[in-house]
Amino acid sequence: MSSVTSAPTVPGAKGHSDGAGAFVPVQTRSERFRSYDPAAFEKPTGREVNWKHTPVDRLARLFVDEAGDEGAVAISVSGPLAAAGLQAGAAPRGEVFTPEDLPAAVAWSRSAEALYLSIPADAELDEPVVVEAVGAATALLAHAHIVIEAGVNSRGTVVLRHVGSAQFAQNVEIIVRDGAHLEVITVQQWDDDAAHAASHQARVSRDATLRHIVVSFGGAIVRVNPNVELAGTGSRAELYGLSYSDSGQHLESQVYLFHKGAETTGDVLYKGALQGEGARSVWVGDVLIGPDAVGTDSYEANRNLVLTDGARAESTPNLEIETGDIRGAGHASATGRFDDEQLFYLQARGIPEDEARRMVVLGFLSEIVQKVGVPELEQELLAAIETELALEVAR
Repeated sequence: MSSVTSAPTVPGAKGHSDGAGAFVPVQTRSERFRSYDPAAFEKPTGREVNWKHTPVDRLARLFVDEAGDEGAVAISVSGPLAAAGLQAGAAPRGEVFTPEDLPAAVAWSRSAEALYLSIPADAELDEPVVVEAVGAATALLAHAHIVIEAGVNSRGTVVLRHVGSAQFAQNVEIIVRDGAHLEVITVQQWDDDAAHAASHQARVSRDATLRHIVVSFGGAIVRVNPNVELAGTGSRAELYGLSYSDSGQHLESQVYLFHKGAETTGDVLYKGALQGEGARSVWVGDVLIGPDAVGTDSYEANRNLVLTDGARAESTPNLEIETGDIRGAGHASATGRFDDEQLFYLQARGIPEDEARRMVVLGFLSEIVQKVGVPELEQELLAAIETELALEVAR
C-alpha cells in the first residue's frame, strides 16, 4: 500500500502552473506581494529573497510601525519649483506607488503629507530642483514620501540630497507623462552611522524618458531600490548607479526594470568601488520584458572594483523575457581587482603606483559621474571620489 505526502505550504508561495500541487517560493520581482498596510508584511528575517543580502538587524527600527521623531530629518526644497503637500488619497499620490516591503509600507502610512513636485506640461526647467534631507542624529527615526511628476512634454532635473544622520525610511514616487524627459538623481552622503532604506517606483509613459541615478558614498547601511515600469510605447529608461563602500559600510541597490509597452528601451549600468575590512556592496538587477513589449531593446550591467582585502561585492543580474519579438536583450556582471596590465602600463611610463591606482579608479567611476549632467554636482562627486582614495592611501 503506497502513501502520498503533501508538499508543505510555504507563506508567500504559489503553485506550479502544471497544477501538480507543489509549491515554489516567489522568485521574480513582479510577483512580490504589495500592500499599503504595514501589518500585511512580516518582519524580515534575512531569509526572504529580497532581504537575503541585507543585514536586517541594522535596519531593525525601520521595520517598526511607529511615528517618527520630531525634527529627525529636515527637508527643504530649492530651485525653480515650489513644493506642495499631498495627503493620502489625493492624486497623483499612489498612482504608481504600492509598497513592496515593510519599510516602504511604514513610510507610506506614517507620511501624513507627501512632498509634491510637479513640472507643468511643456515646461523646461533651466536649473535643477534640489530636495535636501538633513538628518539630526542617528538615534532618531524619520519617514518621508515624495511625489515627482513631469507633465506632458516637460523637461527637468530633480536632485535628492541626503546628509547628516538618522534612521530614515523613504518612498519616492515618479510619474513621467507622455513625451516628458525627467532626470532624478539621489545622492547619499550620510554620516557613517546613518541607516537609509529607500523605495523608488516610477512609471514612464509614451515616448517619455526617465534618467535615474543613484549615488551612495556615506551611511552605515544604505539600501536604494528603484522600480521602473516602461508603460508607454517608445518609452525609455536610463538607470545608472555609483557607490563607494568603506570599512563596515553596506551599500545596496535592487533594481527592477519592467518593459511593459512596445518599442521600449532600457539601459542599466551600476558601478561600485570597495575598500576596507567589511566593506560590502550588493546589486540585484531584475529585467522583465513582458508579453506586449515587442521591439524592446534592453541591457543591464554591474561592474565592481575591489581595492583591498576584506571587501566583498555581490552582484546578481536576472533577465526574464515573455515575448520572442525583441530587438535585443542582455545582462552582464563583473567583479575584480585592479587590472595589472593597466597598472604596469602606467608605471612603465614613470607614474608612481599610488597615482596610477588613482587614475584607474577615477577612470572606472567617472563614466557614471559624466552621466549626471549637472556640472557642479559632477565636480562635487569627483572630489568625493578623490577623498575616498586619499583615505585608502592614508591607511
